[in-house]
Amino acid sequence: MRETPVLIDGPVGQLEALYLDLADAKGLALICHPNPVQGGTMLNKVVSTLQRTARDAGLSTLRFNYRGVGASAGTSEASVGEVEDAVAVARWLREQQPDLPITLFGFSFGGYVAATLGGRLEAGGEQLKHLFMIAPAVMRLGEQDQLPQNCPLTLIQPETDEVIDPQVVYDWSAALPRPHELLKVAECGHFFHGKLTDLKDLVMPRLSN
Repeated sequence: MRETPVLIDGPVGQLEALYLDLADAKGLALICHPNPVQGGTMLNKVVSTLQRTARDAGLSTLRFNYRGVGASAGTSEASVGEVEDAVAVARWLREQQPDLPITLFGFSFGGYVAATLGGRLEAGGEQLKHLFMIAPAVMRLGEQDQLPQNCPLTLIQPETDEVIDPQVVYDWSAALPRPHELLKVAECGHFFHGKLTDLKDLVMPRLSN
């Protein structure tokens, strides 16, 4: 069950991606990687853990490099351009699999991308299965960034995160009017060093229901 390299037409050129098409998949997982300006790619170990977890739960998976990362065309923006890349990738995934529900994952900066993408997809009539925001860069979400409202939302935040201030995420969660769950991971830094199994153990049962 190896992922297949694919190139997807994006807003500013082709986007490099890895696609795993399970024969009897029960859903789809689209995974958004961390900040490209800080070295984030689709091969990040947290992204890789999320991909394997989704695969093991019976989901076909797609992860991709934003513009300017790896073999993806363009220049990194670390802003709305990456969201537009994600929209193009989600559209491609939907064309491959017209009937299966999509679960979105975003780690760090990717949490901002996945949340904003989710809002755009839902506004376009897509019924999402679940949105997972892992150590998410919630401070990037502005008034114009509408989260999806009709799917389960799970926030997973390391308690000793050295990149994203945990309290910022906790405060954002407390102020968020829509239903969601906040899961805190004790003694865990931003990149889940030594805690990737804990991450998988939190995500897996929420994919299996």
